[in-house]
Amino acid sequence: MRRSVVLTAAAVLAAAGSTIYVAASASAAVACSTAWSSTAVYTGGMAAAQNSHNYTAKWWTQNESPATHSGQWDVWTDNGACEGGGTTPPTTAPPTTTPPTTTPPTTTPPTTTPPTTTPPSSGTLPKHFVTGYWQNFDNPANEIKLAAVPSTYDLVAVAFADATTTAGAVTFSIDPGLSSSVGGYTNEQFKADVATLHSRGKKVIISVGGEKGSVAVGDATAATNFANSVWSLMQTYGFDGVDIDLENGLNPTYMGQALRSLRTKAGANLIITMAPQTIDMQNPAGSYFKLALDIKDILTVVHTQFYNSGAMLGCDNNAAYGQGSVNFIVALACIQLESGLRPDQVAIGLPATTSAAGGGYVSPAVVNQALDCLALGTNCGTFKPPHTYPGLRGAMTWSINWDVTAGNGWANAVSPHVHALP
Repeated sequence: MRRSVVLTAAAVLAAAGSTIYVAASASAAVACSTAWSSTAVYTGGMAAAQNSHNYTAKWWTQNESPATHSGQWDVWTDNGACEGGGTTPPTTAPPTTTPPTTTPPTTTPPTTTPPTTTPPSSGTLPKHFVTGYWQNFDNPANEIKLAAVPSTYDLVAVAFADATTTAGAVTFSIDPGLSSSVGGYTNEQFKADVATLHSRGKKVIISVGGEKGSVAVGDATAATNFANSVWSLMQTYGFDGVDIDLENGLNPTYMGQALRSLRTKAGANLIITMAPQTIDMQNPAGSYFKLALDIKDILTVVHTQFYNSGAMLGCDNNAAYGQGSVNFIVALACIQLESGLRPDQVAIGLPATTSAAGGGYVSPAVVNQALDCLALGTNCGTFKPPHTYPGLRGAMTWSINWDVTAGNGWANAVSPHVHALP
């Protein structure tokens, strides 16, 4: 995200691209691990056996059978044959979950069944929704009070919380420049505006980071400070959750610890979003991607910034796609969708105007084209993803202010399209 319009240098394309997992060979004499259980939770590195094969989980999973979810982009690595067990006792899935062999009736049968885990609660957010960033600073975009956010936005991310002198801790208050630009605006007035948006059925979260953000959560103490300070802001202003927009790196271990601590404090309705750059989501082993997978059970959505980017590999791992096209958006979103995130945890992020980013702007019509390609398999460019993802969560823009400046053209076009997705 950007506080000012500065061209972001093109990211260097990672030579590794997307990680390819290859099943290791194993002698049949290898002992089987504990039999896989459909009700157990497995995290990255944990082992289980099924049908006389050992498997290792790549990330958080529950009720995803290793025998049917051990492909290149799936959650389990097949470590080969084993002896002494590994036959999962249950022959049917628990009655509260959809049997993993059943393909959703509205989509073309994929080669692997979509994850059957129950999505975490995300308050009263719609099945598909539009996110916009509200700027708490003064720049060439129109400054507006929070209550003036158009109704076309479902989730408003307040940009940004600021770092303090205490490691990991953040704070927030209304920027003096913004206050002056709108004729006076106090913290109490902002707090009242959060309540106003709630009365309209909207959600408001605090975003941490941004282009100039310097928040670092690098140890257990910083993780505690982060969770405590964000929880304090939630109680003070009424925020519904937090957005992680750290563009200068993060530690997935301690940020994950911080977010789980915050979830314990706030409860199941906590909204957790992430806004990584394209380079951050090229490889599941990367820190940002790893964080998303590590907190998959409590994560609401990842809305990657598909702009301010150099050319990047897509999920086909065959070509570097240039930004500013439907192929770029779809091929890169496909990496996340085929590498462990559920469709309801993926949204596409684009700038509202050409002035909102240094590069990568596409018209709202192209945003809608990318949504159709991913969710329905229609209106694609030359790249078509291997599956359709009707549960795709929606779209995000930087920023509400830039959209308002241009007459609300982005949200007016994209919002109804998002809400019409299946």
